[in-house]
Amino acid sequence: MDDPTLADEAARLERAAAGDAAAWRALVEAHHDRLRRMVALRLDARLQGRIDPEDVLQDAYLDAHAQLADYLRNPALPFFLWLRLLVGHRLGRAHRRHLGTQARDPSREISIFRGRLPEASSAALAERLMGRESRPSEAAARAELKARLHEALDAMDPIDREALALRHFEQLTTAEAAAVLGVSPAAAGKRYLRALERLKDILRQSPGGLGG
Repeated sequence: MDDPTLADEAARLERAAAGDAAAWRALVEAHHDRLRRMVALRLDARLQGRIDPEDVLQDAYLDAHAQLADYLRNPALPFFLWLRLLVGHRLGRAHRRHLGTQARDPSREISIFRGRLPEASSAALAERLMGRESRPSEAAARAELKARLHEALDAMDPIDREALALRHFEQLTTAEAAAVLGVSPAAAGKRYLRALERLKDILRQSPGGLGG
């Protein structure tokens, strides 16, 4: 294994599977921040304040630890992407438990990743693109810009929108995003750049942009 980071992770995985609690903690901590961003981005807005992302993550970590030996026998995905998938399963379960049939509201956007993970909605992406609230005098302009962003995100090919979420917000690498989307790294990169350019066009046409 040429990559020393991957070699170190592989060694920690073996130690964790053998019962080394410190090795397991180190593995989880290495990916915690990115996984927390993933949950925050995909948690249904109706559940904000009702579900703590940390609880979702801790449940997923317990699942991962229990399934670690099976994973190591057939690691079809890199460890981070496998862990991310288990977090997505836990988040989907939380949505179904708290929202019931509402979790499948047809007005919600199409889920990528073969339907296994809650999608990053246009509303959530627009909210994060806008960042923190600005001065009250700018509220109307920001509300208009946010609406335009939401509209543009809604009009995107769902895979382009998901590529934006994965690369820009979850901060996955191009290779990781490609694996999640089931496309080549080149295709994942093109989709991300296409989505980013579309948003930049909107911001360029808006007085003051996001920082105004």
